[in-house]
Amino acid sequence: MSAKLAISRPKTGAVGKTGSWRTFRPEIDQELCNKCGNCEKFCPDGVIDREYNIDLDFCKGCGICADVCPKKAIKMVRESK
Repeated sequence: MSAKLAISRPKTGAVGKTGSWRTFRPEIDQELCNKCGNCEKFCPDGVIDREYNIDLDFCKGCGICADVCPKKAIKMVRESK
């Protein structure tokens, strides 16, 4: 018997897309990234895909991706309005 993993997928909520109230957003430096997959695996909102693109419409800016990156290839950058 194999266990199934529960994976959440972003979707629009009652007040719109969750990325609209973010203060910081992650930016991946592709030169530093070693494609380990930690950011995708640990993102609580499932907004990082297998090509390491971030869906900023739904990213809440929690910074977990930056914290788990062993190469420090993800920086949290203040949003500009």
